[in-house]
Amino acid sequence: MTERGFPTTWRDPDYLAAIAGTVSTAGLFYYSAVVSSAPSSETIGFVLLWVFGPAIAVYWSAQRAL
Repeated sequence: MTERGFPTTWRDPDYLAAIAGTVSTAGLFYYSAVVSSAPSSETIGFVLLWVFGPAIAVYWSAQRAL
């Protein structure tokens, strides 16, 4: 199993992906709070849970298999 620590540079793809995901998720919640015709924040949170939950589980499983 390989050991991966915290990214040592801001150019690390995992770090950049985490930042992009965080900013886009925050933007989605902000949009749903501001626009009246958008889905509710609860609906967006539920959908994101069902999308990112399995993706994170598979990512960590694959990391352990290495």
